[in-house]
Amino acid sequence: MYLTGFADEAGTAVETQIKATRELGWSHIEARNIDGKNIHNLSDQEFDRAAGRLDEAGIRVNCFGSEIANWGRQVTDPFEQTLELVERTIPRMQRLGSKLVRIMSYAVIKDESGEIAADQMKEERFRRLRELVRRFSEAGITPVHENCMNYGGMSWRHSLELVEQVPGLRLVYDTGNPVFTYDYAEGPSRDKQSSWEFYRRVREHIAYVHIKDARYVGENPGSIFPKAEFTFAGEGDGEVRRMVKDLLDGGYDGGISMEPHLAVVFHEDSQESPEKMKYANYVEYGRRFMQLLTEVGHPVG
Repeated sequence: MYLTGFADEAGTAVETQIKATRELGWSHIEARNIDGKNIHNLSDQEFDRAAGRLDEAGIRVNCFGSEIANWGRQVTDPFEQTLELVERTIPRMQRLGSKLVRIMSYAVIKDESGEIAADQMKEERFRRLRELVRRFSEAGITPVHENCMNYGGMSWRHSLELVEQVPGLRLVYDTGNPVFTYDYAEGPSRDKQSSWEFYRRVREHIAYVHIKDARYVGENPGSIFPKAEFTFAGEGDGEVRRMVKDLLDGGYDGGISMEPHLAVVFHEDSQESPEKMKYANYVEYGRRFMQLLTEVGHPVG
């Protein structure tokens, strides 16, 4: 087991991300955004600079949190757009030595009333993801699908369907997303998913883990994301403690990545700058999670 995290939640500059990682005593970053841009959207000069800083610091990018086929992209968009992103991503991952790439399965299709459409074009999704997996696998990279606001995130059944229909696809399980996501395992529903049930059903296909925790607050008209109160790991409804213990007791030896989403939430009256609050939240989140690991019998080191 090793610990890592979306260090862009500590700060926008790569130097700040490196500083937070070192302060926690970690040697890995799950790279997503640098200077407000996803890594595959950086210019060549910007990317080379960031890669150089990481090399100098001895920090490895264990996973790339890409935007490929994510909730902001439609399965009806030209496939060439996705493939262009993949072809831009692969050489950058190879330069960074990254072996995992987070992908998704395109946004959920809704009808004119805003409800989930009956036809989710799942065969087209499967076809596209098979091609993505082929390209990444040939480059020595493992694609891991995240249960987020996408087809595979609609329920544990949908995630398992992806794994069955797309050979070579593995899962990155996000502990917090089920808390505020509708459960479509049995069809249309207003019930929220159970994080533990989702985890239990897909456990054997998990290659990587995102640690997030939250409580559902309410709907958020005009956004695909409901209102949620994000908490430190183990303090929300994501059953993080139970899941982590079960996973590690079972011999899991992969990465566990922090995705706090806490910025500013716990320090609204502070006189510190938002950037300093982001940094402090990220480091505190990592420290508390390491304490949680100790409490469940799997201390770091």
